[in-house]
Amino acid sequence: MTATESTPSRPALVSTEHSPRLYNDDLAPATERKWGAFSIFNVWTSDVHSLYGYFLAASLFLVAGNTFKFVIGIGVGSLVIYWLMTLIGKAGVKTGVPYPVLARASFGTFGANVPALVRAVVATFWYGAQTSAAAGAIVAFLIRYSGPKHFHETTHLLGHSGLEVVCYLGVWAAQLLIISKGMETVRRFQDFAGPVVWLMMLILAVALSVKAGTLSFSVDMPAKDLATLAKNSTGLSVAPGSLAAIAAIAATWITYFAALVLNFGDFARFVPDEKTLRKGNIWGLPVNLILFSFVAALTTAAASKVYGQVILEPAQISAKFDSFFLVLLAALTFAVATLGINVVANFVSPAFDFANVAPKYIDFRRGGLIAAGIALLLYPLHPWDNAPSFVNAIGSTMGPIFGVIIVDYYLIRKAKVDVAALYQENGEFRFQGGWNIRAFAAAAIGAIFSSLLPVYGPAGYGAALGPYSWFIGVIVAGSLYFGVSGGRSRIVTTTAADATA
Repeated sequence: MTATESTPSRPALVSTEHSPRLYNDDLAPATERKWGAFSIFNVWTSDVHSLYGYFLAASLFLVAGNTFKFVIGIGVGSLVIYWLMTLIGKAGVKTGVPYPVLARASFGTFGANVPALVRAVVATFWYGAQTSAAAGAIVAFLIRYSGPKHFHETTHLLGHSGLEVVCYLGVWAAQLLIISKGMETVRRFQDFAGPVVWLMMLILAVALSVKAGTLSFSVDMPAKDLATLAKNSTGLSVAPGSLAAIAAIAATWITYFAALVLNFGDFARFVPDEKTLRKGNIWGLPVNLILFSFVAALTTAAASKVYGQVILEPAQISAKFDSFFLVLLAALTFAVATLGINVVANFVSPAFDFANVAPKYIDFRRGGLIAAGIALLLYPLHPWDNAPSFVNAIGSTMGPIFGVIIVDYYLIRKAKVDVAALYQENGEFRFQGGWNIRAFAAAAIGAIFSSLLPVYGPAGYGAALGPYSWFIGVIVAGSLYFGVSGGRSRIVTTTAADATA
């Protein structure tokens, strides 16, 4: 795979009719398509090769009971993720617009701010969570030494140790430096970060397997204790190794990507054609995700043999190494991994989403700064301590929105959107004063089934269907929206390539 560095440019949206309340240069259709298959591949390596990505994979490995069943569940989930990302990615390639602009076609020119801000909130949460995890990896390395350890134990601020605060601020600032340079710098950084993290994961797996004296494919633990540990780490109430467990693994793995499946068009819009998109997605999703998860499973199993306990966080595993070089390498790699996922998944989206609210005043860079500022304010509260539960919350929130957008684009509009009208206040997507009430009604009802019933409904509903809340939201909201809106859309043929005035 090689990155495409020279691609035909496409004309920008030049129109005297576009509204300054809906348009700026960052929200306009992409004019340069420099993202090749290698860059798309590294969108996914940067997104999943993180501390939380590893933690989730290791936790789901406990649910599977052994590596074979784990790979089946992860494999099925990864194939579905590939299909979904290619589906939404093709819309980005064809229209050239970012997620909040595409959402205007279904939710209305101003109504699109609601799904955009929902996605932005999720991104800022994960930005803080990933930054905290990277800071924790650095702290785990530093407290091996007396000076930092004393500072860590004796100094406290904002509910954290002084060392934790310093490390958090350091990682937080490094990410700002990258995002301030724009999307091309994002591409270059992720092309570096993805392979680096892969290399460290392999070193970790090999080192532990050598120390264990064998390749381990399961965790030696009584079934009852394994079930308890699996439930505590994932929230899934299933018997490890059962068919229900494999299905829950696939569903939870898909849900983990529910937020990015909404805004993958933010990246796909910079790809020259669908062939390049599919090539990057094939290598980055089913191939990369399955191999990464397999390595995470081997590492978890080997660590349990070496240390006599199940350790789900790679930073805690690496902190136990005797080698100064390996511990330092691990700490730096985990920091780079977090920078990668935050820049890709948790900066790019809110940067566009916040810009969409007030394009005249907020550009891509300022949108990213707003997201970073919110994450900094959240740090004293530390709301991300229970990440697996938040994965299900993402699904219940994102599902109905995705259902409406994907049904509108493919089933109602037949993948044909008047791109110019997406930037006009009184154009096709005005609906009711800039808001499509049908879309909001469908999404709201879908959210009842995916969000409220699993928590406040019958006890059996949440336990049985909780892992599938994203799918429920997609199906309910999408079906309702199609039912009330089928045939209402004017089918047009304008795309980014000819959206000129």
